[in-house]
Amino acid sequence: MAADYIIKDLEVWSQNIEQLVSKNGLDCYEQQFEICSYEDMLCYEAYVGMPSHYPHWSYGKAYERQKTFYSYNLTGLPYEMVINSDPCIGYLMRDNTLLLQILTIAHVYGHNDFFKNNRMFKENTRAELTVEMFKTHASRVRDYIADPSIGAQKVERILDAAHSLRFQVRRQGEGKPPTKQELAKEKPEEIPDRLKSDLLWFLSERGKLANWERDLINIVREETFYFMPQVETKIMNEGWASYWHYNLLNELNLPQGLHFEFLQRHNLVVRPHEGRINPYFIGFKIFEYLDKKYGRDKIFEIRSQERDASFLRRYINQELCDEMNLFTYKVRGIDIVVDEVADEDGWRAIRDELANAAGLGMVPEIKPCSIENGVLILEHVYDGRELEMNYAKETIKYVAELWGGKIDLKTKLNNKNKIIRCTEDKIVSVWDE
Repeated sequence: MAADYIIKDLEVWSQNIEQLVSKNGLDCYEQQFEICSYEDMLCYEAYVGMPSHYPHWSYGKAYERQKTFYSYNLTGLPYEMVINSDPCIGYLMRDNTLLLQILTIAHVYGHNDFFKNNRMFKENTRAELTVEMFKTHASRVRDYIADPSIGAQKVERILDAAHSLRFQVRRQGEGKPPTKQELAKEKPEEIPDRLKSDLLWFLSERGKLANWERDLINIVREETFYFMPQVETKIMNEGWASYWHYNLLNELNLPQGLHFEFLQRHNLVVRPHEGRINPYFIGFKIFEYLDKKYGRDKIFEIRSQERDASFLRRYINQELCDEMNLFTYKVRGIDIVVDEVADEDGWRAIRDELANAAGLGMVPEIKPCSIENGVLILEHVYDGRELEMNYAKETIKYVAELWGGKIDLKTKLNNKNKIIRCTEDKIVSVWDE
């Protein structure tokens, strides 16, 4: 248990940070902090930060994997974890140093402001209902597991399928529920507009499912809309929080020893990663650049209106590409070769590739197209990137599980139109269209 004097110190530092948050114009939900052990942090990380969540084997797997890695010093734990809720809940790990707690508190306030003001979160989530929603979902799932006529195995089968398709939903937010008049006009063999961009919703309504199975799918779908803004704004969100922890701690007039550790910790957070993108680094550098170039009012406006794809496409320029040493590469045989560098011709290609891969850009979009003699026809929205076939073949089996019949998925492979077909017996094959 944390010493009392440390708790008192944290209360003082938290109050000082809160005053600076208000002074700098950040607009936050009420903020609450909980101090937890590393075991608790492992649990929160496995259960995506929620104090209550429905049981599923994948969460236990994530916990055991992270615990093993941590035990062998193969990975660290997050300095903080924060929930988009009202009040906003932040977890502080007890083993953190005093400075790390101070930095984390400031970082959490940056996330809090982003949650409350970014349009993706405003349009897709209701922060005041977040914790209650997850508790309600957990209770319903546990009731189904406890039901002798259903049980854990049947629940797991549906959740496995729904999890595999969780991001095949409407990408601009949840569509409006249909009126009774609209439902009456819909024909069984037709796919209404409201379902054409939402495969999971379509399957929950039209699949051969029991009511409890539909409910499980809708639970996964509803929670997906909670997480989608976080997926779509990872670079902005972490960059904004890093930008503010850096500026707030510089205003705190930290003692020399704490200030030296602050610089070390901050540099560890926002350093570039070898071979992959560090969202803290990219987001921090862009917001720092924009503040110097346009001022605070502009970055507050950007924080409110953009998501990663538009943020990167609009505000990365040649100067930033060069400063961050960004480049693209290709695999040729056994070699990896640099494709584009941040020169006058190449920086736009780098910017576009980064923007295209942001958020849900890396998730293939699959739409229900039509129903022909009981066969569900799906279409892959092809953008030049092919499906990863091993993954596609396994995922289409889950679609067939929820549909309750045959599936044809139209796509392109090697610039040729193909159909990935799944039978009722989950046998998958690939055909020329």
